[in-house]
Amino acid sequence: MSQMHNPPHPGETLREDVLPSLGLSVAEAARQLGISRVQLSRVLHEHSPVSPGLALRLEQWLSGATADVWLRMQLAHDLWQARHGPNLPKVSPAVLHRVA
Repeated sequence: MSQMHNPPHPGETLREDVLPSLGLSVAEAARQLGISRVQLSRVLHEHSPVSPGLALRLEQWLSGATADVWLRMQLAHDLWQARHGPNLPKVSPAVLHRVA
């Protein structure tokens, strides 16, 4: 399975697609989700990840997008960033030792 080039942060999807299509401000969306405007703003501007708790709130708030979808988006973004970032760990393959 090929990986997407730099998958978007789920906050981008919320910021660019979801909120505009619903015609909601950040403050109103945060109120409906039951979180602070600051917390939602941090996700929308890609400074914070979509947590499992927020994913469950999004699942209840939006029809069609399960918590699993939001968390897979976050994981794909985070893993791509880790693979292509400056701190990619350098680990040698395991060396098998036979036990007699």
